Amino acid sequence: MRKTFAVLAALALAGLGAAVPAAAAQAAPAGALADCGDAWPNATSGYFYAYSGTYCSGYLGKAAGNDSDWGDSSGSFQGSDTNSASSVLNKGTSGMAVAVYNGTGTDWGGGYACLARSEYYASNLSDDSFSSGAGVNNGISSHRWAWNSECYGHFLT
Repeated sequence: MRKTFAVLAALALAGLGAAVPAAAAQAAPAGALADCGDAWPNATSGYFYAYSGTYCSGYLGKAAGNDSDWGDSSGSFQGSDTNSASSVLNKGTSGMAVAVYNGTGTDWGGGYACLARSEYYASNLSDDSFSSGAGVNNGISSHRWAWNSECYGHFLT
């Protein structure tokens, strides 16, 4: 009788283990976003956002207009914001894309890449490049709003 009870108890525990699997070995850190889609609902319409971390974490700033030098002391992005973005979000309302550049100045020189309004966001810039071939991740120094046709097919996602 004791053996039968022990066998039934062992089988019940084994069945419970199969029905309730163990937790995943690695979980996302507390407060981490699954992707920029989690940041999208809270973003203000009419703005471009940049983040220092992937998946729209580490808020750098937002801009309704153009900023020709993220490293200066004026505009929406300033000082250490330059060359610090690893994800971006476009919640503009005009239908325009946001062109990001690895150069500064109102001549909008240097390489560029665009984020179309229909793309919403780029969660991880590490696999993107500017039109010049330079990497976009931690390489954005300025941005402006541009029509998709001005991007000549060079989009982030």
